[in-house]
Parts: sequence; structure tokens; C-alpha cells
Amino acid sequence: MNIDFTSKQFRRLLDLAYIGNWVLNSARGNDRIPDFDEVESYLFSQCPKFGMNTLFEEADGEILPSKAFSEGGIHEAIMDYEDTVFFEILAEELAHRDITEGTYDSDELVPRREAYIREFERNGVTNISVDADL
Repeated sequence: MNIDFTSKQFRRLLDLAYIGNWVLNSARGNDRIPDFDEVESYLFSQCPKFGMNTLFEEADGEILPSKAFSEGGIHEAIMDYEDTVFFEILAEELAHRDITEGTYDSDELVPRREAYIREFERNGVTNISVDADL
């Protein structure tokens, strides 16, 4: 199979592959899923065909995203996603807790979740308090 990409499309494909591999493998430690590493490596090995030699490097015979690529802003996009997911999950969990432990009914789940999200948008985690034995 042969798929033709413009340089811009190929560059976006590199971003997608890197982000996808990051999501799937970054928290797995030594239990990485090698198939995704292999696809990422293969895609980055194609960089010279698009004149993108600064976006990959070779280490121990393996083609990897270069430091220039990984430090070029891609992690800011990943962090934005992680922040959004964190606050959405936290708002959902807090709303469920309120309904389960309080006098609220299930019709109030969405408005309570939205209220938490508004709070997080205004103040982040500043107003969150957890009683813990530290």
C-alpha cells in the first residue's frame, strides 16, 4: 500500500502518532506496548523523505522522535488535554459523590458537574481541600 501525504499532512501524522503512543505507553513503565513504539519509529524513519531530518534521531539502532520534536510544543498539547480530562473527571466524580451522599437527586447531576467545572475554570485546584493524615 502506498499513501501520499503532503509535508504538512505528514507532520501532523507525526504529531498524532507521538501523542497516541504517549497516551498508550507513557505510564506503562517497562510494560510498554511495542507495536505502537514500532509504528512511531517507522513513521519517524520516513522524515528524510519530507526533509524533516531534525525531527528524528537514532539511538541504539532505533529511530526515535528527536529532542527538537519532543520539546517543540507537543507536550503542551498533551498537558492541555490532561488538564481538561483531569478537571472533567474530578467534576463528574464530585457531582456523583454529592448526589450519592447528599439529598440531591439524579436530575441535579449535570448542573452540579457544570458548577464544578465553572469553579475549576475560575480557580483551578486552589479551593479544593482534602482532609488527609499526612
